[in-house]
Amino acid sequence: MKFETNIGMSKPDAIYVHGYNLTEDLIGHITLADMAFLGAMHRRPTEAESKMLNACMVAICEHGFTPSSISARLTYLGAPEAVQAAVAAGLLGAGSVYLGAMENTAQMLQEGWEKYGEDQEIGEAANRILEERKAKQLQIMGFGHPVHKPVDPRTTKLFALAQDLGFSGKHIALMQEIHQQLSEQKGKQMTLNAAGAIGAILSDMNVHFSVLKSFAVAARAIGLIAHIVEEMEAGRKESMAQKLYDHIEENTAYLKEI
Repeated sequence: MKFETNIGMSKPDAIYVHGYNLTEDLIGHITLADMAFLGAMHRRPTEAESKMLNACMVAICEHGFTPSSISARLTYLGAPEAVQAAVAAGLLGAGSVYLGAMENTAQMLQEGWEKYGEDQEIGEAANRILEERKAKQLQIMGFGHPVHKPVDPRTTKLFALAQDLGFSGKHIALMQEIHQQLSEQKGKQMTLNAAGAIGAILSDMNVHFSVLKSFAVAARAIGLIAHIVEEMEAGRKESMAQKLYDHIEENTAYLKEI
């Protein structure tokens, strides 16, 4: 039986990753996000690609008390000897509501452009996408936020950076047109959130939608470090997870008598 890989191999005096000498070509020369790009795209990013991907990953790395960070803290409370379990628990909830929305947005844009964008004016293409998703009762991805209304500040910053770095292309234009039409339909300015912005930006960087969640998960794994360290520093009795556990225990009404 023979196995094949282009990812990594070691010799007595050298390690090679994606065809690069790890110690001579990569260590001290590229960032962690660049390594993620290298793994996904099979090449080192350009300077502009590096800046843009790093910015996108920083934007979604940390977002306070979310199901992801709470899960990590609770898992650490139960298994402080296994930090990796806490990180893993924090990543298991990556889906259509948290972390996965950028992948779904990119799929909406990439498939929508392929179906309508090549032959239609962009306004008509956006309209066709909205009509199709309404007919199929599919969510319009990349919109809404419980806190940032009507503007997500991350979206403004990321779109400006994409413009400066030369990544403001057809998918961002399509997303902005969808935003405008959706806001007109709803009669108010809808929030184009960071997941929507990143889905559009990475699409214009030629990243396939199926890869996007990988970048989101990698970014969140880094963000979870701070939550776990905060639990360590607080000590078990004063940790957020212990307080949450105690609060639920003290405020739960058991409806069925034993």
